[in-house]
Amino acid sequence: MMSMENRSARIILIAGLAWLASACAPTGVVTNDSTLADGTGGYPPHQPWLLVDTKQDTLMVMRGDQKLKAFPHLALGSSGVGIKYRRGDNKTPLGVFRVGWINEYSRFKTFIGLDYPNIDYAQRALREHRIDTLTYERIREAWVSGYTPPQDTPLGGQIGIHGVGRGDPAIHRAGINWTSGCVALDNQQIAALRPWVKVGMRVEIR
Repeated sequence: MMSMENRSARIILIAGLAWLASACAPTGVVTNDSTLADGTGGYPPHQPWLLVDTKQDTLMVMRGDQKLKAFPHLALGSSGVGIKYRRGDNKTPLGVFRVGWINEYSRFKTFIGLDYPNIDYAQRALREHRIDTLTYERIREAWVSGYTPPQDTPLGGQIGIHGVGRGDPAIHRAGINWTSGCVALDNQQIAALRPWVKVGMRVEIR
């Protein structure tokens, strides 16, 4: 039989996980609908970009093939990493994205929003009849025009890179994948990453 002390510790852990897992929910996230600098969706190859290597459990700032900075010990979606099929599946999406907005006042410290869903996800969903043609065109037009794609489709949204904020850092340090599909760093790491990041920056999750 579980002791009262162990039961209390378990309740606290579960409550902490539930609070942290809401990190990627739309509530409280400030979006930015400004266009990219070139308005085309392109990305200059000589500029720094972000690589989220889920196998090495590391986020890296890259310039070309050169690693400029590394941030280990990530937390990912509670359902793992792969092709994200729908809103609420708690999966971190693989693919190439852009930084669409930056919220400096998130309750998870800084929230670096990604332009998910991208055209690849929209095309796959259209082929599989998970979205209609109108929804596909909304996503495609946003991407081509350099805007953040609509975040209210069945494919989900509000995917980003963020800190722990006011959450329990012990849960993050325990190596638990606690997010709803985002990539999480600790608060010191997200603060150190922030100066490298700007809207329009290329982000690859693999």
